[in-house]
Amino acid sequence: MLELRLKSSLSRPGVYILESFQQLGEGLPHWHLMVRPHIWRPPTDVYETEDSLIVRIEIAGMHEDDFTILLDGKYLSVRGLRVDTPERRAYHQMEIRFGEFVSDVELPFAVDAEKIEAVYQAGFLRITLPKKAPQHIPIRK
Repeated sequence: MLELRLKSSLSRPGVYILESFQQLGEGLPHWHLMVRPHIWRPPTDVYETEDSLIVRIEIAGMHEDDFTILLDGKYLSVRGLRVDTPERRAYHQMEIRFGEFVSDVELPFAVDAEKIEAVYQAGFLRITLPKKAPQHIPIRK
């Protein structure tokens, strides 16, 4: 079963560092991959439907319990570890990545954290983040 953890933005000072790095290098949104080169980023699609934001990550060879999904304010982070088989071998071609991975997504709008769903099937992790309904604020007389 996939589990979503919610965190308060105030409890994560790294968000401020992330924002600072992103402001410094607009063309380098995944700066953490350069700082820690052993971490890789799986192919990630982010698209919007009428009522949700969908994050779809291509990451075969995993189990539901291998993922950690965190929602921290306007950031969604998916992390995990894909383990390679321990057999000895001599590669002729190596394109499949193993080890620690992370996929961070900045959400373009507010989402309803209570209704987020994640499903892992056929090598794809699909996270559905429903749009948060606008809140009506009455004006007092």
